[in-house]
Amino acid sequence: MYNVESKLKTFYNKHVVLPKGEKTHLFQLKNLNVNRLKEGIKEYNSEKDTNYKIVETITQGSVAMSTVVQNESSDYDIDVAIVFDKDELPEGTTATKNMVANALKKKCKQFNVEPEAKTNCVRISYEEGYHVDFAVYRRTKNFLGDYEYEHCGSEWRKRDPKAITKWFIESNREKEYKLRIVVRLLKMFCKSRDEWVMPGGLVQSVLMEERFEKEDRIDKMFYQTIKSVRDRLVYNKEVYNPADASQSLKLIKKDDDRLQRLQDRLTTYINKLDVLFEEVCTDKQAIGAWNDFFNHSYWQEQYDNAKEERTMAKYAFSKSDEEIIYNESEEFIQYLFPVEKKYQLALECHVEQDGFRIDTLMNMLRQGKWLSPQKTLNFFISTNTTPKPYDIYWKVKNRGDEAKRRNLVRGQIVKINSVTHTEATQFKGEHFVECFIVKNGVCVARAKIDVPNSYQ
Repeated sequence: MYNVESKLKTFYNKHVVLPKGEKTHLFQLKNLNVNRLKEGIKEYNSEKDTNYKIVETITQGSVAMSTVVQNESSDYDIDVAIVFDKDELPEGTTATKNMVANALKKKCKQFNVEPEAKTNCVRISYEEGYHVDFAVYRRTKNFLGDYEYEHCGSEWRKRDPKAITKWFIESNREKEYKLRIVVRLLKMFCKSRDEWVMPGGLVQSVLMEERFEKEDRIDKMFYQTIKSVRDRLVYNKEVYNPADASQSLKLIKKDDDRLQRLQDRLTTYINKLDVLFEEVCTDKQAIGAWNDFFNHSYWQEQYDNAKEERTMAKYAFSKSDEEIIYNESEEFIQYLFPVEKKYQLALECHVEQDGFRIDTLMNMLRQGKWLSPQKTLNFFISTNTTPKPYDIYWKVKNRGDEAKRRNLVRGQIVKINSVTHTEATQFKGEHFVECFIVKNGVCVARAKIDVPNSYQ
């Protein structure tokens, strides 16, 4: 297959991955509307003499899975699960959603369209095209002390609001953090023509996860995966919820039509990529094929400057910043467990070199000292208030260009069940370490320590 990996990496980094500023904006919108809802519920309670209270908020969907792409423009769906204790809600699902909608209306009077109670959520619509969908859940504890959840749809149905995000995080980890890459690229294709109406992001993610093909280059990996998805759709268009195999993701007849369109359009544009396998394929032909596929100005610009020569392979191992793709491996505790901070947790660090303790990290930072290479960092926690038993999870995150170039951003949340954790300083950058105490499936304490302007 003709090697266009370097240009596909540049396309992915510059035009597919959502910039940090846009990600921040989406979370700001989410937080703004969660706060509106909480304030609206307080006002609703005061007027109706009720006592409704949100006990958890959980980001869901493509925002939580970090598969939102630039090509979705302003048409972002921000999915948030809001959880109430079961005993505090009406029994009926319609009454519950109406309560949420009416609470929002008290704080969303400036919107052109009022918050709307739909079958599976309560929606806020922005004029710019954003949607914030509040999925309502109720929870209760089982005999083991763990929470069980029910979703408020046409009726109450058992559903874990974190299950799909957990599934994607675990699948992405198993696939060496490459699943998110191919999912984003497919979403770019599905959004590449304004008139196209294709399956939703979750369906696309499930299909790409199911048929994922590991390859040494991302252009080959993406091609082989979409080809496998197309072949699968030819004989089977059923798609099930990855967290509940008994539940189909096809809810209406239009979903069948959209899956058929995905099959047909993949067939059409995969055929256009056939030229990549011809021995006489040139740069211009290869770029032209991907230009047809993605229908994006980046590829058109590359095509206009391309030559009728076979030179792409010369640039296959280019290491420019635009072509660096690192493992987006960071995980977030709120996507894995409910967070109810009930207990205190202290996190500190001893700095050592050659087996001798130098100082505590906090003292060094207060004195403005930098950490140099070949230092050992011994992190340790203390919690006198959290009753045992509980589990201990650790997270180490490296930031900055050097971490990306070395593909060492890390950030996974790992159960270690130790009050200590050791790291070594290796390269300059911004870093932090977090520790979490999880009891009965709930994060009840957490602490974080920054390791700034240092080597690690």
